[in-house]
Amino acid sequence: MPADTLEIHGLTVHVEGSGPTLLLLHGWPDSAALWDATVAALRDGYRCVRFTLPGFDVDLPPRSMSVHQLTDLIAAVVDQVSPDQPVTLLLHDWGCLFGAAYARRYPERVARAVVTDVGDAGSPAHLHGLTLRQKALIGGYQLPLALLWLLGRRAPRPATALTRRIAGWLGCPTPAGRIGWQQNYPYAVQVLGSLGGRRGMARLDTVFDSVPVLFCYGRRKPFSFHSAHWLDVLEARRGCGVRGFDTGHWIMVDQPDAYHDAVRTWLDGVPA
Repeated sequence: MPADTLEIHGLTVHVEGSGPTLLLLHGWPDSAALWDATVAALRDGYRCVRFTLPGFDVDLPPRSMSVHQLTDLIAAVVDQVSPDQPVTLLLHDWGCLFGAAYARRYPERVARAVVTDVGDAGSPAHLHGLTLRQKALIGGYQLPLALLWLLGRRAPRPATALTRRIAGWLGCPTPAGRIGWQQNYPYAVQVLGSLGGRRGMARLDTVFDSVPVLFCYGRRKPFSFHSAHWLDVLEARRGCGVRGFDTGHWIMVDQPDAYHDAVRTWLDGVPA
């Protein structure tokens, strides 16, 4: 399959395969490598575009960006790799939120979305469905990660060590050596209002309300980032789909064959 590497605004962008363009966005504390198996499963029918989010490559100097800056960066990538056609977004974790921010500003550039494990987070239905214990668990890792981003600028080694401990507690499959304090800035944006705060963010249920969506989620988690209402809405919408998996948050790692089969079947059956 054709493969290429582009340099766009300081990012190394990997392009592999042929067919309709997919833009794959990862979350915390991962990298473009999260999608290795996904690209292998889809590249014979789709052109897969991916990059490591700014600041998430621990071999490079820390690089933190606001939501607006990340949206501009995604726009630059899409405009270069697919200037004439809208793309399909394949999203996970923070990639879901950054993808939604992009779709909010450039709705005409998004044809479809595969959303993985983060849905209508923050909606009234989602917040109402969380127990006090679940809310405490969410705050119990998001606030520390936000604070560790602040600490890391002065004391990077202890901040990285604590970040790795939290990642281990959450069951993150990323090797500890690829995790660092600098990856925590999205939590500082959300929780502390750093780097411009949440300006530019958008809830997925309000952005992806007029394009086909496949929502995949793991069932084996202490809390979810979607509501039952979100599932009902998608299941009732033409062209949309919902798939639950007996996994944790990283479905593409826990059950790669089942996840990739579901994604490929939906992509093949729903026109871009």
